[in-house]
Amino acid sequence: MKWILLAGAILSEVTASLSLKAALDNPAFFIVVVLGYSASFAFLAGVLRKGLGLGVAYGIWAALGVTLTVLLAALLFGEALTPVMMVGVAMVIGGVLCVELGSHKEPAAEPAKEVVRS
Repeated sequence: MKWILLAGAILSEVTASLSLKAALDNPAFFIVVVLGYSASFAFLAGVLRKGLGLGVAYGIWAALGVTLTVLLAALLFGEALTPVMMVGVAMVIGGVLCVELGSHKEPAAEPAKEVVRS
């Protein structure tokens, strides 16, 4: 369930960000902006309530949000999408993967057993 909530947070944030650009030409999109960002934070709060760590949840939310926004802005608004930008997006995703993989706790070592001598 937490992953579905996180997907909702990402998609609503991307929708709000893209709508912000669209609102420059059509102010009615400001309604979508407000609703999208509000929904995004509500979904993110739900993710945290489900137990996903803040660093992991926020990292994935931000990285996928940036990635989708860059790609969709190029597709929908004709914004630039250069090789350097793509390398940057890949680095953001790689960094978040490192945070996610590093967030898992190592299993605790068993305590050493005492040897009883008589």
